[in-house]
This record gives sequence, C-alpha cells and structure tokens, in this order.
Amino acid sequence: MSDVGSDDLDDDQNTLGKYEGGRNEEGERHGFGKALLPNGDIYEGEYENGKRHGQGTYRFKNGARYVGDYNQNLKHGQGTFYYPDGSKYEGSWAQDLRQGHGVYTYPNKDTYDGEWLQHMRHGQGIYHYHETGSKYKGTWVNGNMESAGEYIHSNHRYKGNFVNNKPIGPGKYVFDGGCEQHGEYRQTNEDGAEGEQGELASSTVLQWIPKCVTSFTLQTPGKKTSGEVLQAGTGP
Repeated sequence: MSDVGSDDLDDDQNTLGKYEGGRNEEGERHGFGKALLPNGDIYEGEYENGKRHGQGTYRFKNGARYVGDYNQNLKHGQGTFYYPDGSKYEGSWAQDLRQGHGVYTYPNKDTYDGEWLQHMRHGQGIYHYHETGSKYKGTWVNGNMESAGEYIHSNHRYKGNFVNNKPIGPGKYVFDGGCEQHGEYRQTNEDGAEGEQGELASSTVLQWIPKCVTSFTLQTPGKKTSGEVLQAGTGP
C-alpha cells in the first residue's frame, strides 16, 4: 500500500529536499513522484523503494536534462541527455555511463553514431563532420580511431589502418572515377626552428608514399571487372 506525502526543505535534519508523490508502507518514495533536491535539481518520474527506478526526467540546475530509464538511482537502459553546451546523446546507458549503441550530436553539429563503452566511443561507429560532409567509418578504441577504418569524402575515400586517430601503414585512396591509388602512410621527422640551446627541433609528420594506381574498366551486365596497374602517382 502506498500513500501520497511530501518532504519539506525546512524539516529538521532533512537533506532530501522537497518531495511530492507515492510512498510504500515503509515510508520510502515509491511509485510516481516529483522531487526538488537541495542543490536545485528536479526529478519527476518513477521511484522504487526510495530510489529513482523506471522512467523519469531529471533537470539539472545548470540547464542539462536527462529523459529516460533509471535503475537504482543510476541512468540505465535507454535515455536522452541534453547537455548545457547544446550537445545531445540519445541511446543506451549502463550504470550511469554511455554504453551500448548511441548517437551523440556535438555543439558544432558533428555526430557520432555507433558503439560506446564507459562513456567513450568504443567499437564500430561513424563520425560525421558537419562542416565538410566527410565521414569516418570504422573501429574506435577508448575514444580514438584505431585499427581498420575509412575516411569518406565527397568524391573519394581512404581505406586503411588507423592508430591514435591517424592513418598509419598500408592503405588506398578510392576515387569515384574508378581508380585506386595504393600506398602507405609513414611517420617522418621534419626539422624545425633552432632551439634556445642551439639544437634543431624536430616534429613527426605523416607522409603518404604512393606505390601504384589500379584502374578498372567499366562493368557491363554479366561480366566481371578487370584491372590494370598504371604508374605510381603522387598523393591526392
């Protein structure tokens, strides 16, 4: 059996804020209720045995808002979080963290649609750059582009291996015109300005080393495409 009651901020030794809603026989918040927390945050939704549990909306004092599932006071299940900077995450949560599949829209309108683990991009996902229209599609590890992936641009794409957000090793550029440029990215040291002690400073830069260009004939119905190796060219 439950009843409806309230907790007032000025109650003696009350640190729970103000509450209006259902309660269980032990007097714990249970069922649907609305709470004004001492820090100014507001929660309106379902409770179970004194904890946020089920569907609810949590409004933060700083303007952020979460609408979705709770489990034992933690964001868990499906939910949408609206951040104060205008960004938004819509997807799966586990133990108060972004985990599973979700879509994050950033303040600059870039989006990431893919897998998450403990609040970070992790697994397979697509990052869309709003300003240029380009995309990265591939593997993410702890928030970074890692392993196999591809950059997709308006008229060409690059497929290869990535390490710490950068292409490294063998890969190829695939152009809409029907040709592929094969090669590899290498890290090289580039001399810079002279330091205070007289020694030359150096920085590591990525260099594309082309090897060959493969051209494909136009495909006709019922026939396989064939390829022809042309001379190596320069990077795009």
